[in-house]
This record gives sequence, C-alpha cells and structure tokens, in this order.
Amino acid sequence: MRLSRRSEVDAFIVMDVMEAAAQAEAAGRHIIHMEVGQPGTAAPKGARAALAMAMEEGALGYTVALGLPALRSRIAGLYGERHNIDLDPGRVIVTSGSSAGFLLAFTALFDAGDRVALGAPGYPSYRQILRALSLQPVDIETRIEDRYQPVAGDLPSNIRGLIVASPANPSGTMLDQSALSSLIEACHARDAAFVSDEIYHGIEYEQRAVSALEITDEAYVINSFSKYFSMTGWRIGWMVVPEDHVRSVERLAQNMFICPPHASQVAALGAMECDAELQANLTVYAANRALMLEGLPRAGFDRIAPPDGAFYVYADVSGITDDAHTLARDILDKAGVAVTPGLDFDKARGGGTLRFSYARATADIEGGLSRLQQYMRAAGHIS
Repeated sequence: MRLSRRSEVDAFIVMDVMEAAAQAEAAGRHIIHMEVGQPGTAAPKGARAALAMAMEEGALGYTVALGLPALRSRIAGLYGERHNIDLDPGRVIVTSGSSAGFLLAFTALFDAGDRVALGAPGYPSYRQILRALSLQPVDIETRIEDRYQPVAGDLPSNIRGLIVASPANPSGTMLDQSALSSLIEACHARDAAFVSDEIYHGIEYEQRAVSALEITDEAYVINSFSKYFSMTGWRIGWMVVPEDHVRSVERLAQNMFICPPHASQVAALGAMECDAELQANLTVYAANRALMLEGLPRAGFDRIAPPDGAFYVYADVSGITDDAHTLARDILDKAGVAVTPGLDFDKARGGGTLRFSYARATADIEGGLSRLQQYMRAAGHIS
C-alpha cells in the first residue's frame, strides 16, 4: 500500500533527543533536561480540583465543537485583563491544543499549493503541517541583529499568508507593537492572511507581549494552555478568528475533531483562576533566565539574542561546529545534558545552532550550566 507524498514530513528532532535522554536515564544516568519546551511543574491545583469535582458530578461527554461557553467567555476576559481588549467570546474557538488550532487555521485560510511564509528559525511543526496540507512553506531567513524575527521588508510578494510567533520558539524574542504592525500591514498589502502564534504569552520578563488583536481583527491568533498554564499533556488551546470566519472554522472543527476534550476544558477553566501559582512559576523562569544569560556565555555559548519571553535561548555555535546534531549527542553522552540541535528550526543554518530550554527547576539549570562549562573546557572550546 503506497503512502501519499503529503506524509513525507520530517521527523521532529527534539523528540528524538528526548528519546535518547530517556534511554540514558533508563540505563541509570542522571540527565539534565534542557531540550524540551515543557514546564517542569504540574497543572495548577485549581485545574486538578475542578476536574476531580466534574468527574464526580457526571459523565464528561461531547461538548459543542467550539468549546464550553464558560471557557470561551473566560478566555475572552483574559484579553481584557492582559491587553485591554473587549473581545467577543463568539470569536473564541477552543481547540485540542495549539496544534489543532494550526490545522484549523491553515485549512480554513489556504488552498493546496499556496505559499505561506514563516521566519527561520521557527517552530518546525508549522512547516511540516503546511507540507502535510499540500501547502508550500517559504522560509524567511531572519538575522540575529533583528533578534531572529522577520521584518516587513523581507516578505516575498507572492505569499498567501505569514506565520509569526512572539515570544518565539526557539529564540524567545518578541515583536514590539511597531514591528508587529508593520508585518500585519505588509500582509494586508499582499492580501495575505496573518497568523499570530501567541502560545508563550504570559511568560514575559522585561516587557509585555503584544497581541495581534491589539492591532487588527483581521488575524488568526493561536494560543494554548500548555506553556503559561503548565498543561502540556492536557492538549487544550484556543484560537481567535474574525467574526465572519467563525462558522467556517466551526464546520471544520466539527468534522476534524468533534470537540476538544471535555475533561481538559474543565481543567483549563479552573487553571485560569490560579494566578498566584502561575506567577510563582514565572518567578522561577525569570531566575532561570538570569542564570542562563550569565552562565551560557561563560560556557562559550555567547552568540545569542537575549530572550524576552518563553523559556529558550537560541545559540549560534557555527564557530564550533556545522554539525549541531553530533555536538548535541556528544553533550548528552559526555555531560549528561540534553539540548536540541537547531536543525528542527532552520533547515539552511540549523547545523550551526543549539536551543537551550530553561523551563525546569532552578537547581537543574544551575547543574546543567555547570556541566556544560566542564564539557566545553574539556573539549578545548573555553579555557
């Protein structure tokens, strides 16, 4: 039986790194995880309590395709709290994680063969989902002096859409209101759709993240409970779409997913009332970020754009190697630290980059930085 050409997507290399790290742990080694973009904390207590109560009260069957009305309304309220936006809950669509949001967005907005631009480095699944939908991803090579974010002047003319992320994965850098506005205007001038990945909103340090919804209603905004709300495995997220697109996305959601997981929706609603716990997590990320910005240069990883948000540092290691995959494997084998080679994020230049995550406990970050410094000294890269 033959496979379709659409199925020929690349592997997600960070998952391979996770598997190698798990094998090392199974063999008895202590591995410090700096590879995966996953909070080290559990879902908030309020989320777990809400689900426990709901499980006792009745069956958690299908919900409507757009999600629980109470959750949609509460998400809309979040935009008032964070961005001073009076958002109609009717524009909010609850999804099975941000991944489902991207599937719905790309299916609703683009036809087979359409060219869709994205910054490189960037989250690899954008590219693979586009390819699986018979769309053509168009990489925009970003520069460290632009903090690894696309700029309006670099957009191709013949695109049907643009995907941006702020804070970004893998760099953690953000677009300010002026830069975001310029990109949106450039898309409108090309009659191209604008998709804003905002799943790291809430994890910000020295300045707040700007939502595309502060600038325009003519955008698709994707968000998730995975990162700030510490609910990766619950697979629950949301999207905000223009009012006249809601019914089209609803029809797609009905057929693709029926509805988001009821249990996860209940937990997500509970999580949104756990500000003290979530802010405590953010305090840990901020401390870890400070350690990374001090410790990585000491370990020889000094070609970075300091992150504004999320929990990543993206380092240019092209002065050390053009084979980051082998370097990452050597770091795992010899130092017991799992890091991600940049090939996932930038096909052209990723062989000379590494991504470091600092989402774990502070003690892990301190230990990982110490091991990295010892490794780099032993390898002769630092004195």
